[in-house]
Amino acid sequence: MKMYKLMLGLVLAGLVSLSAQAIEQRDYHKDVIGKDCKSCHDQGVKNYPSDQACLQCHDVDELAEETARSEEDKWQNPHNNLHYGKELPCIECHGEHKAKKPICSNCHTFKYDKHKE
Repeated sequence: MKMYKLMLGLVLAGLVSLSAQAIEQRDYHKDVIGKDCKSCHDQGVKNYPSDQACLQCHDVDELAEETARSEEDKWQNPHNNLHYGKELPCIECHGEHKAKKPICSNCHTFKYDKHKE
């Protein structure tokens, strides 16, 4: 019976590690993050990363500058917008393992071509 439990435990541990390795990851993060899930999932691997985890590598002011739009569309900047300024949680628009639609598209129809879903 002990041997059965040991074998079952090893099989389950193997399945868990295989499922973690099989998760899709963005190409531009693979080199930096690799397979260390906890480097982003700072609140546990079953929870979304905190903004602080994203801001370890990404600077919100630089992102706002990179995604700035013309004066006419100034407040359509996804990283500095009319509704949330620079305070919108990253996970509202960005998903590492599965593409997400930007939260803006829930109410607005303008298109932001540079958005990487």
